[in-house]
Amino acid sequence: MNTYDQDCLFCRIVREEIPAKIVFRNEHVVAFRDITPVAPRHVLIIPVTHISSLSELKSEDEAIAGQILLAAGTVAEILGIKASGYRLVFNSGSDAMQSVFHIHAHLIGGQQMGWPPFP
Repeated sequence: MNTYDQDCLFCRIVREEIPAKIVFRNEHVVAFRDITPVAPRHVLIIPVTHISSLSELKSEDEAIAGQILLAAGTVAEILGIKASGYRLVFNSGSDAMQSVFHIHAHLIGGQQMGWPPFP
């Protein structure tokens, strides 16, 4: 059974109360285009179950975390960047600039990436 937070922006996207440009969806995750992309291809992958942050993951959430990672390859293929490469980023907490407190991965690609990923 999926659990939702009634006020969570991403839970509202899962429930289709707020429109999003969906790239991929299955019973475990929803992937949609970021509204403020940092690269030519920038998609958020979220679980349909509400978990606030990586710090809130429990051992019983292992399958949910795995589904996010498994979806990344599928989404990268849909976006046409699986072969060239992509970056998968998780932010956890305010200091990491997590702005929506529902676990999500940023799948970023479509351009050459630099390292380190921060200035």
